[in-house]
Amino acid sequence: MKNLLVWVAGFLFASSAVAATKKATFYRDVLPVLQKRCQECHRPGEAAPMSFLSYQETRPWAKAIKAAVLNRKMPPWFANPAHGEFANDRRLSQQEMDLIVAWVDAGAPQGDPKDAPPPVSYAEGWSIGKPDVVFEMPQPFKVPATGTVDYTWIVVPTNFTEDKWVEKIEVRPGAREVVHHVVLMARPPGSGYMKAAQPGIPFTPPPSKPMNGPDTGRGFFFMLGNGPEMVSVYVPGGMAYECKPGQARLIKAGSDLIFQMHYTANGKETFDRSRVGIVFAKQPPKERVVNTFIANPMLRIPPGEANAKVMAKVTIHEDVMLQSMFPHMHVRGKAMTYRAIYPTGESEILLDVPKYDFNWQLSYYLKEPKRLPRGTQLEITAHYDNSPNNPYNPDPKQEVRWGDQTWEEMLAAFVDFVIPVDLDPTYIGRPRPQKKEVSASLQ
Repeated sequence: MKNLLVWVAGFLFASSAVAATKKATFYRDVLPVLQKRCQECHRPGEAAPMSFLSYQETRPWAKAIKAAVLNRKMPPWFANPAHGEFANDRRLSQQEMDLIVAWVDAGAPQGDPKDAPPPVSYAEGWSIGKPDVVFEMPQPFKVPATGTVDYTWIVVPTNFTEDKWVEKIEVRPGAREVVHHVVLMARPPGSGYMKAAQPGIPFTPPPSKPMNGPDTGRGFFFMLGNGPEMVSVYVPGGMAYECKPGQARLIKAGSDLIFQMHYTANGKETFDRSRVGIVFAKQPPKERVVNTFIANPMLRIPPGEANAKVMAKVTIHEDVMLQSMFPHMHVRGKAMTYRAIYPTGESEILLDVPKYDFNWQLSYYLKEPKRLPRGTQLEITAHYDNSPNNPYNPDPKQEVRWGDQTWEEMLAAFVDFVIPVDLDPTYIGRPRPQKKEVSASLQ
């Protein structure tokens, strides 16, 4: 009898929930979901091509919204939920999906405008608030109407006369319709990275020469501590870089900012002048956030291979906290997994992206930063589709090697580490030099 009562109660609850979703209206039920999950991009001046701020703007897209929600195409999110919890997880809950589907199936009724939640207030121009300083590309860059535009690097000097601790940093493209993504790097004085690039003049380096030698699966940290550091990224649907309280990124005195631009022609000649806004830390930070990526420049992807596997493994030589991950490959990229192998021999998957999408390159911020003790190995496994069945494949008949351009490939597993402010990040990737003991006879 008790089990029967439990079943009846559950049935009545489920029935009432179904009835509620069948009566869903835009203002009462759907608009709160759009505010929480969609309007960050779906509003004027942002990445999405249509706005979802009002009923009049949203109603024509009702069926498309339903389709995108059911196949989880929107909101874009590619992390396997079986591994890790992420602070910026933008997946819809089942209840939110049911509400949207029920609303569309009922004819997308408007409902009573009095039921609408208060509109969300968005900062004009910058999501980080008013920047302390803004740097802009010196000249507009012309994107042709058709054809392929090579990756382009543009150097902008900061003229900082002292080291700067950065709390927030945001890249905003001037012409979103043609900017596929932007990687912003801070190049410290003395670095040879992109040495031939002149300030303000668009630069495309000569084609890279493939690195010789077998692919052993060994990886390395990209210029950690002594070279350029990625300090922000723009991607459609992405977020500005904001440190947690007590944290900051370091841009050294005399550094240059380097905009790595990837443009996509859209049938109309367009001019872009991207910029970056920076908010400085108001107090000396207690922790430093440092970015690097794990790379395997020896990668070789055979012609026609539909599921080529490439690995990169590195050892961490200092205690660090892992705060975020950002998988990066090019158009043959298919999947990427981050795994930690601890000094105890135990291991766990930190991030699994089973369906990588070059057009939606997302950062994944851990809900709780993960401690990686000294001696931990980070193992990256990437898969690539170099077959004719990949619609984005430039040429399935070619062996693919490492390179900056889209038709080449990368295994670049970006990470944000949190470290003490007095730790030289160089020692994360290699052991500290051993101090030589002085002989007693010489004392």
